Amino acid sequence: MQFDTIALASDHRGYWLKLDIIEYFKLQGYEIEDFGSDNDCVSVDYPDYAKKVANYVLENKNSFGVLVCFSGIGMNIAANRFKGIRAVLCYNEQIARLSREHNDANVICFGSRFTNPEFAIRCVDVFANAKLADERHRIRINKIDEI
Repeated sequence: MQFDTIALASDHRGYWLKLDIIEYFKLQGYEIEDFGSDNDCVSVDYPDYAKKVANYVLENKNSFGVLVCFSGIGMNIAANRFKGIRAVLCYNEQIARLSREHNDANVICFGSRFTNPEFAIRCVDVFANAKLADERHRIRINKIDEI
């Protein structure tokens, strides 16, 4: 296990997918930090939840984040506003792997409208177990961080 902790959050539209991901990864031995939302009935603003996860991941180096909203796009955009966060909108397992191997991504985002729980769990598992492929990618990542 490369990471100890998964920090998760969703807006109201991603609530159920977030719960499915939490349930599976608790059983895998991960420590889970759930930053909300707490239901699917009350409309909430996804940037508030992306901020909570981004701050946690930045402060806890042995963690990564999972964010879920209706499309995944809003969470992805919001998370990437934080220096040091490299969030990816995941749409297949290869992207989950490459985002870690080539970009050292530390947050993975999903759209609940387009993602079933089994697929999201597979992608999070691939993401959690992939590592930066080699140091030549670190040079590029450092250039991103300088922007």
